[in-house]
Amino acid sequence: MQLSCPSPVLQHETVQMAHGAGGRLSQDLTARVFMPYLGNPLLDQLDDQARFDAEPGRIAFTTDTYVVTPIFFPGGTIGDLAVNGTVNDLAVGGAVPRYLSAGFVLEEGLPLADLERVVKSMADAARKAGVVIACGDTKVVQKGQCDRMFINTSGVGFIPPGRDLSCRNLRPGDAVLLSGTVGDHGMAILTTREGLSFQNRISSDSAALNGLVADVLQAAPHLHAMRDPTRGGVAATLNELAAASSVGIELDEASLPVREDVRGACELLGIDPLTVANEGKVIVVVPRDEAEAVLEAMNGSREGKDAAIIGEVVREHPGMVVMRTAFGSRRILDMPLGEQLPRIC
Repeated sequence: MQLSCPSPVLQHETVQMAHGAGGRLSQDLTARVFMPYLGNPLLDQLDDQARFDAEPGRIAFTTDTYVVTPIFFPGGTIGDLAVNGTVNDLAVGGAVPRYLSAGFVLEEGLPLADLERVVKSMADAARKAGVVIACGDTKVVQKGQCDRMFINTSGVGFIPPGRDLSCRNLRPGDAVLLSGTVGDHGMAILTTREGLSFQNRISSDSAALNGLVADVLQAAPHLHAMRDPTRGGVAATLNELAAASSVGIELDEASLPVREDVRGACELLGIDPLTVANEGKVIVVVPRDEAEAVLEAMNGSREGKDAAIIGEVVREHPGMVVMRTAFGSRRILDMPLGEQLPRIC
C-alpha cells in the first residue's frame, strides 16, 4: 500500500490476479474497498510503515493468521474474528491494544461484494474495540491456491508500568474463573460448515474483550494471569497454565458454563466442549480473596454475564488438570492431542 491512492475506477466485480500486482488495479482495490472502511490518519499516508508516538511502559506485540472456513458464520466473519482475536491476545497480557495491521491473501475470482463485507466487519470490530488498523498489505493468488481469503493481523499494545501478567505466575490457592460459556465458536463453525441443523442455531462468541479485561484488572490489582482459550479450548489453555507454573489445577464440572445447544451438538458428535475453541472468552487466575470482585466485574458486562468460578490452583499433581465430575469422581483433563476442528480460526 505504498503508492498514492487514486479515485476508484474499478470495473471488475471479482478479485483478479492483477489486483495483487502492485499496479493500477491494486490502487483501485485499495481505494474502492479498503480505504472507505479502514481509513484513518495513520493508514491514509499509505506508506510502507505506520509511524506513531509511543507511550510510557512496555510494548506488547502479537500476530495471528486466520484461515477459517466458511468466511461467514453465525455471529461473525473472518474479518471481525481477525480483529477480535488479535485484540484479545494483547489484552490478556495486560496490554492496552492500540494498533493493528491487516494482511490479506485473496483468491482470484473472490466476489468483491464478499471482500467488502469482510472489510466492513473488520472496520466495525476495530471501532468497537478502540483500535486503529494502521497498515496493511494485499496479495492475490490464482484460483485454487487459496480458499477464498486468508487474513493476517498483527497488533501493538502498551503495558502500563507495574503490570506483570504471565502464565508462570499461578500460585496454590488461586481461583480460576471463566468469563462465559465454552465451545460456542468452534461449534458454530462446525455446524455451519457441515450443514448440521439443530433446534437453535449456534452462534460464535467472537468479541473483543479489552473492555472486560480492563474492568477485571481494576477489580483485581493482584491478578496473576489471563489467557483466551482459543484453539484446543479450555482444556489446552489450563494444561498450558499448569505446566508453565508447575502447579495443579482442579476444576468443578458442575460450575462449567455450557450452553445446552452446544452441549447437545458436542454429545451428538462425540466432542468434549472443553476442547472446542472459543473466540470471546477469557480465563482469569487471581488470588482467592479477589475472586468475587472479579466475578462481579465480569457479570456486569455483556461478554461476562455467564462468568463463573470454575476451579482452583493446587500444589498436588503439578502440571496436570483434574476435574471433579458431577458424579463425585475425578478425571484427568488432558491436553488435546491434536486439532479436532481444523480451520476454525
